[in-house]
Amino acid sequence: MATEENESTQRNTLVVRKSCFGLPTGCPQCLSAYIFLKFSQVQFSLDYHPNYPDSDQIPYFETGDYVTYNNEKEGIIECLKRDVGDLDTGVSSLPDWIATKVLLTTWLADALEYELWVGCSGSSAYNIYYSDLPWPIGKVLCWKKAFWVTQKHGISKDNAEVKEEEIYGRANSAYDALSILLGEQKYLFENRPSSLDAIFLAHALVVLKALPESSILRANFLERTILVRYVQQCTAEIIEASAIPSNYPDFHAEPSSSASKGRSTPGSKPKTKPKRKPQTKEEKTFRRRAKYFVVAQVVAVILFLSVRSGLGDNADLELDDAGYDLDE
Repeated sequence: MATEENESTQRNTLVVRKSCFGLPTGCPQCLSAYIFLKFSQVQFSLDYHPNYPDSDQIPYFETGDYVTYNNEKEGIIECLKRDVGDLDTGVSSLPDWIATKVLLTTWLADALEYELWVGCSGSSAYNIYYSDLPWPIGKVLCWKKAFWVTQKHGISKDNAEVKEEEIYGRANSAYDALSILLGEQKYLFENRPSSLDAIFLAHALVVLKALPESSILRANFLERTILVRYVQQCTAEIIEASAIPSNYPDFHAEPSSSASKGRSTPGSKPKTKPKRKPQTKEEKTFRRRAKYFVVAQVVAVILFLSVRSGLGDNADLELDDAGYDLDE
């Protein structure tokens, strides 16, 4: 029996983005696939993909020689329902199913995307997607993605505040609707896990674990005690203890707990700051050259990305203008 389980574990592999913020993976799409497999009680191993962090193929699920990618037409969750078993049998026909799915995949997905890339200055998103890359490349790619998100939502300097209120307002409405739907239940529908639970729980964990305490979306979520209870109950069952560092603080910990550690007691002696040695001429020159080097690297990366993104179209135009017939 143990041999069969080991073979099954080796045969099924979920490839995701790296673990961070005390979660098996910090990527919302990857985390929803992980939770779905946990709900399905499928034996699988977890592997991390450090290359191409912005690839839309991640997460992907390997079953023997067969691979299911996230960018397939149905999406990773629908493909997993087909490959490992449909958790939604008997509940997907309920009246509130479609409306709940729309809330999760539009309003809440948009709110988390905005908060990760724009609302929190991209710091959490950088740690999830680009922190393993060289600093200049990671920062440029993060900025490029943040710019794409603002374009997607039609955000400009003139309407930034209005758009932000719309995004947060829709998220609050979705949280209220989900609180009513949950009530005293353990799961969203029929008191048993479904694919929508996997999607929502992944959203909630990223909001509570990855976003900073200053996040508006995180603060709004914490105001819904029903949703917080839901996350606490489900997390204990599906997130393995080994996947969460023991020193990672709970998302419901008091913000002042960490600040109190830095307070001095009446009996403690104040620490005097050591005097800084004046920099030599060579050290000043070295620091100045280091700054120039970093700036040059950033400019080089920006130029490289610009040329790469426009190379395909420009090459086609040049060939057409030259009068070459590629079919000859």
